[in-house]
Amino acid sequence: MNQPEREGLMRIIAGKLKGRKLSAPRDNSIRPTTDKVKEAIFNMLQQYTEDAVVIDLFSGTGNLGLEAISRGAARCYFCDRSRESISLIRENIKHCGVEDQGVLLAGDYADNLGRIREKADIILLDPPYQKDLLENCIRKISELDLLQDDGVIVAERGAREDLKEEIGSYMMFQDKRYGTIRISLFGKSEN
Repeated sequence: MNQPEREGLMRIIAGKLKGRKLSAPRDNSIRPTTDKVKEAIFNMLQQYTEDAVVIDLFSGTGNLGLEAISRGAARCYFCDRSRESISLIRENIKHCGVEDQGVLLAGDYADNLGRIREKADIILLDPPYQKDLLENCIRKISELDLLQDDGVIVAERGAREDLKEEIGSYMMFQDKRYGTIRISLFGKSEN
């Protein structure tokens, strides 16, 4: 039987870095994605991950972006504005030995998106819940045309948070609930 996740206990769950433990926040200021939800996300992303360019926009600890690299992504942009998060991400990238695959960007999400000069195959959005950031993020990604035509945006939110099915040039094509969390996948709308 699996033990519940505890503060300080995060790990890579599959791929070349499987089992690698990650540094976690000392308090609840950062909310890492649980193993159960992370596994569900990456099961949905299987066809997109190999050699992918990934943007982990509200990285927190780097947990999701590092999982993507472990599962075959070529590069990940780890973005966050919190100093604690930037420090944790840097530490976790180094601990996993993937410095050549990780690009760390500190600052506001809109500024960070504007600094990325290549289109992504996967964009991971896990902003603070109840802050109405998801729609703004997806609109900004649409304005900047940052997603490959066959790419996917993963939006994680509280189960009771509403999210439009069409935002900018993207359409929700999958939506699943996992307890108190909801995961939605967006792709380019067909014209």
